[in-house]
Amino acid sequence: MDLNCDLGESFGLYRLGNDEALLSIVTSANIACGLHAGDPLVMQRTVRMAVSKGVAIGAHPGYPDLQGFGRREMNLSAEEVEAFVLYQIGALMGFIRAEGGELVHVKPHGALYNQAAKDRVLARAIVQAVKRFSRRLIVVGLAGSVLVEEAREAGLPAAAEGFPDRAYNPDGTLKPRREPGAVLETVDAVCQQAIRLATRGAGDGAQCVPVETLCIHGDGAHAVEFATAVRNALQKAGISLQPLKP
Repeated sequence: MDLNCDLGESFGLYRLGNDEALLSIVTSANIACGLHAGDPLVMQRTVRMAVSKGVAIGAHPGYPDLQGFGRREMNLSAEEVEAFVLYQIGALMGFIRAEGGELVHVKPHGALYNQAAKDRVLARAIVQAVKRFSRRLIVVGLAGSVLVEEAREAGLPAAAEGFPDRAYNPDGTLKPRREPGAVLETVDAVCQQAIRLATRGAGDGAQCVPVETLCIHGDGAHAVEFATAVRNALQKAGISLQPLKP
C-alpha cells in the first residue's frame, strides 16, 4: 500500500504544513505546481527533500486559483484544462530533473480532482495532458471515479485513492463534507478507516472498490500525527508500505 500526502503548498512568506516531517513518513508526495499553491522556491525545496528521502514524486496540478487554494470549481474548456495540467507537470519536471529525481505520478488537486471524479470530459482532458507528457506516468484519482476509468481506457497506469480521514457511502463515494461525521477527527477513527480501505476497499459488499494508495492531507492541523499513526497501524496490521511505481 502506498501512503501519499499533498505537499509543497506554502507560498512566499506563507507557510502551510510540515513538509519535512511528513516526507519522513509517507512513501509518495504530491507536490503543488504553483497555480493553486506553491511557488518556484517551494517546489524546488520540496522536490529536493523528496529526492533525498527516497519518496516517490507526483505532480499535483490544480486550477489557477491561488486565492481560493484551488478548491473553487471553475468552468474551463477541456482544451484549457489540458493545457493547464500539461503546463504544471512541465514546471515541476524541471525541478525534478535538476535534482536528479523521477516523476512517477500525477494527481489533480481540490476542485479539479473532485469534478474529474464525475465529469468524463474533464477527466479525459486531464488524462490527455498526462498522456502527451508521458505514457508511463500513473494517474491518481478517487477510487471508483471516471478519472481512474478514463486513464485505464487510455492505456495509462492508474492508482485508486482512498482517504483515511473521510467517511464513505455504501457505494464507495465520499460522504459530502456538509454531512455530520463526514470528516473523521480522531486518531483511532482515522487508523481504523485506513486499515479498512487497505484491506477491503471503499464501500460495502458488491459495491466495494479496491484502493491502492491512501492520502493524508498535508495542510491538516493533525497531519503529522495522523500520518505517523496510520503508517504504524498499517504496518502493525501486516500491510507493507511501498511507493507507487510506473
